[in-house]
Amino acid sequence: MSETVDALGLLCPLPVLRLRKRMRALASGDTITLIADDPAAVIDVPHFCAEAGHSLLSTEEADGATRYTVQKA
Repeated sequence: MSETVDALGLLCPLPVLRLRKRMRALASGDTITLIADDPAAVIDVPHFCAEAGHSLLSTEEADGATRYTVQKA
């Protein structure tokens, strides 16, 4: 299962809070993609993954936003 969270236009801490909320419904091993343009997300998303034990699979920048693909622990 793979989902996408659109956090464009949201500022810290909202992108990570939305990601965390949507991840609750996912099973272990599922992936989710966060799309954010908040400059702080570059720090916040990897920190959230490290703290919660999730895997940050990829980070891709395009069109002024960054796509973070996360696998649930």
